[in-house]
Amino acid sequence: MMPSDGPQAPLPEVRFLKILVTTLTATMIVGLVAIIALLVIRLPGAAPLPELPAAITLPEGARVQSLTFARDHLVVVTDQDMVLIYTPQGELRQSLTLN
Repeated sequence: MMPSDGPQAPLPEVRFLKILVTTLTATMIVGLVAIIALLVIRLPGAAPLPELPAAITLPEGARVQSLTFARDHLVVVTDQDMVLIYTPQGELRQSLTLN
């Protein structure tokens, strides 16, 4: 049996592993904080809603089935298979009939 002289100093390999694990943990924490900071900075807030015209006039008896906002126009598809293209001010720019 070996005599017990009290706690022994850790082996050099174990000391190296402790330093390595501590360094990797700190690196992961810094990386996680950087990713969260970039997400907070880069992601925009709520998307701006498109500006609606005060009123648009649909053909007699037509009902809106679909509404699409584009950069410089508003596209309305009606239940009568018509595609109506309006300006942002609500004026009819073009009318197409689907077959």
